[in-house]
Amino acid sequence: MQRKIITTSDGSKTIHIVDWDEQYHSKHGAIQEAYHVFIKSGLALFEDTSVAVLEIGFGTGLNCLITLIEAQKRKLSIAYTGVEAYPVTPEELQELNYISELKADAFEPQFQKMHTCTWNDSIALADNFSLRKQQKDFMQIDDIAAFNLIYFDAFGARVQPELWTEIIFEKMFAALKPNGVLVTYAAKGSVRRAMLAVGFEVERLPGPPGKREMLRATKKE
Repeated sequence: MQRKIITTSDGSKTIHIVDWDEQYHSKHGAIQEAYHVFIKSGLALFEDTSVAVLEIGFGTGLNCLITLIEAQKRKLSIAYTGVEAYPVTPEELQELNYISELKADAFEPQFQKMHTCTWNDSIALADNFSLRKQQKDFMQIDDIAAFNLIYFDAFGARVQPELWTEIIFEKMFAALKPNGVLVTYAAKGSVRRAMLAVGFEVERLPGPPGKREMLRATKKE
């Protein structure tokens, strides 16, 4: 499957899947989207505490990087699990410009380590941040009440509808602790209905640039 690096509207780069005409991040701004969906609408709910995060679609590592940066600002202790079936290549990684666009030179070593560290081991990226990468299909996720927050950043339902079904969201619901939260850029009615069907309470929130809405789902006690 042909992949190429493109520059999004905010200057940050992402990976474009040519065959699907689909990107890892919004073409309207990779960094803007990541901050709006996953930090502003998700991580910002937690302050001065410990948070277990599951990312569905580790991809370029952008969401992990900005979560690491924000953890320092928000006095958070984070155990981060990133699930990815098809890791980015070293050549693709070299072309990504997140460190320069975020003006985050101090985090360059950690960003490199995110991509070079071993799979399935918990690796310390900072005193308050550990990363465990898992290379597997999303259908293989079987965690029970393990996470406070899920970043659901799978490819869109247009190209991978099987990732936006009740079966997947049942797994997400089970993986969350009581009062845990799932955030995603998606806003389709079918996605919202699938979330509701498995027990989530679902909110429509203003979307990132280029999208009118996004969804946040909560597992109420």
